[in-house]
Amino acid sequence: MELYEKGIFLVDGKLSETADNSIEEGKKKTMAAKIIAAHDTKSDPDVMHVRFDSLTSHDITYVGIIQTARASGLKKFPVPYVLTNCHNTLCAVGGTINEDDHLFALSAAHKYGGIYVPPNMAVIHSYNREMMTGCGRMILGSDSHTRYGALGTMGVGEGGGELAKQLLERTYDMVRPEVVLIYLTGRPRPGVGPHDVALALCAATYANGFVKNRVLEFAGEGIASLNQDYRNGIDVMTTETTCWSSIWETDETTRKYFADHSRPDAYQKLSPDNGAYYDRYITLDLSKVECMIALPMHPSLAVSIHALQKEPEKILQEAEDRANKQLNGKVAMKLVNKIHDGKVIVDQGIIAGCSGGTFGNIMAAAEILKNADTGNGEFRLSVYPDSMPVYKALAENGTIASLVSTGAVFREAFCGPCFGAGDTPANGEFSIRHTTRNFPNREGSKPTEGQLAGVALMDARSIAATAVNQGVLTAAEDVCQEAEKEYAYDFDSSIYAKRIYNGYGKAEPETDLIFGPNIKDWPEQKELSDDVLIKIVSHIDDPVTTTDELIPSGETSSYRSNPLRLAEFTLSRRDPAYVPEAKKVNAMNVDDSELKKAVEAFRQAGAEVDPSCTNVVSAIYANKPGDGSAREQAASCQRVLGGGANFAKEYATKRYRSNCINWGILPFLSDEGDKLPKGAWVLAKNVRQAMMADDEIEAFVYTDTVSKIALRLGSLTKDEKDILADGCLINYYKH
Repeated sequence: MELYEKGIFLVDGKLSETADNSIEEGKKKTMAAKIIAAHDTKSDPDVMHVRFDSLTSHDITYVGIIQTARASGLKKFPVPYVLTNCHNTLCAVGGTINEDDHLFALSAAHKYGGIYVPPNMAVIHSYNREMMTGCGRMILGSDSHTRYGALGTMGVGEGGGELAKQLLERTYDMVRPEVVLIYLTGRPRPGVGPHDVALALCAATYANGFVKNRVLEFAGEGIASLNQDYRNGIDVMTTETTCWSSIWETDETTRKYFADHSRPDAYQKLSPDNGAYYDRYITLDLSKVECMIALPMHPSLAVSIHALQKEPEKILQEAEDRANKQLNGKVAMKLVNKIHDGKVIVDQGIIAGCSGGTFGNIMAAAEILKNADTGNGEFRLSVYPDSMPVYKALAENGTIASLVSTGAVFREAFCGPCFGAGDTPANGEFSIRHTTRNFPNREGSKPTEGQLAGVALMDARSIAATAVNQGVLTAAEDVCQEAEKEYAYDFDSSIYAKRIYNGYGKAEPETDLIFGPNIKDWPEQKELSDDVLIKIVSHIDDPVTTTDELIPSGETSSYRSNPLRLAEFTLSRRDPAYVPEAKKVNAMNVDDSELKKAVEAFRQAGAEVDPSCTNVVSAIYANKPGDGSAREQAASCQRVLGGGANFAKEYATKRYRSNCINWGILPFLSDEGDKLPKGAWVLAKNVRQAMMADDEIEAFVYTDTVSKIALRLGSLTKDEKDILADGCLINYYKH
């Protein structure tokens, strides 16, 4: 794989330094540019204003989105809105609260005209692939892995505020993204699966930000060698590169997928026009990709399994040290102790979700596992299909029987293992998973209670090969000698027809929403004051801070319909002192001694401020916050606790920054993080006026003494400025 930080044309399907058209004309010829243009409601050359064809959310995001839209005047869903129930599926935490959310969604589907997918029917992205994609379409989802590019559909994962805007028939506004060409050649080796390709791509592009907030456009002769499930498996993981969206060339394989899913009209041939121009490009020879393993605690920390087998002590020690530095001594990651007689031993294997649980992956794994014995030791294997039609097909062709005969456990369509709500390993264990993420504690452990397990990402094929050897880490390319078979199945759409409620275009406004006792309205928020007094209540020096650290997943996800209750978990696994410190600031009044001391210090330095008419808020400093999930709660939890600003060197993703803006949190940028320790006070003078006029921000910081600090807000659209000024998106729509 080679990365080229320069532009390139695509002429007659080949890379070219020149073309018969200009660069500006060539930029309009990419697939991405053509699809965006078809959805852009204005002709602004710099900023796009997009309306999506459909929306999708799951059961840990849809309540907050509908509540936001309802408070802002929602009458009916203007486009198809798919509400899946694939996260809090087990209803195992908090009594009735999970099923209460599901019943709320069903009532909302009736009232506003939505599509309700009951628990265990399908994971969110598999249902959308099967039933909602179409060549040339755009889908917006409140899950970061909203990626359907391999089916000719540009999928975008965003926070709930952006979906609420679409429900209110507003637009998605963003500076036009650059487009990166991923030029595929060759054919994968036997045993190398889609996760191997995806992890190799993440390793090459994540840390250097090569594709950050850009569109990945896949083209080249190598696409023809990949079946549709394989393509989908690579595509869904592009989220982990921090790209904004993705799109692929479509062909006969794509056409057959839509025909097999009873939607032949959803297909059209997509390809770049001759002379398309890309801002940068990557060449990827599929035949050179090896079986990979992404070590704790990020998908980009990938090495080949063969490299790990060659130097297990060195590589696992490096991974262990890196993880423990990030964990800051709260708990200890132990990986080197998994080496026995020179071999790496794992304790658990999981194949699941939108990346792992596809028909093609499970069939490939089952072929490797045929007639095997996974053993009666510590190692165990669980397999989760991604949808009920896939489940039925695997039952009919005997694959489920074959898998369970080896000692594997076959489960239901459920996203749990991907976010810490299913198959949580024991403390100290090492799990290998074909899922999307291996962030800290993403497997379900609680570090505040001394728990930690290690998770590595691998392809289903190598997980199966490891299971054949009863937990001895094995690369599938070492056991697969022949090219993978073509696996086909009959998609039974009647399963969905019988169980899924499709109310699109049939809103029933007289229907009452059903509110369980845990479902609460959003607390009211203040508008932005002229000056803002800010106390830093948490300072995080990690290179990257994930949304899982800002607000954990797992069992806490059950409380996402209750903003104040969920907020109690904010930063609980990273900085347990954050919540009480934020609450303390939120409760301050003008007579508070600490506040008076800070105000007096600023006054003596020549910076007058009147706390009686100034918002006093808390803030977090982090070097690069917001990698990972699209969950808006990573911002809203700070806001309901009195947070009003964040400080960072940069924001990891566009979607997290948008979440902050939609919740009225000023997304400050600063290169002087050393001036912002925990306990510091910041005074941003005339920040409202400066923001609206794009002027410089006059700011001061007080620790032992007062000094000036350079702050900026970065690029903001007019609507984003208005949202911040009003205090949050709900206030903006009320005005």
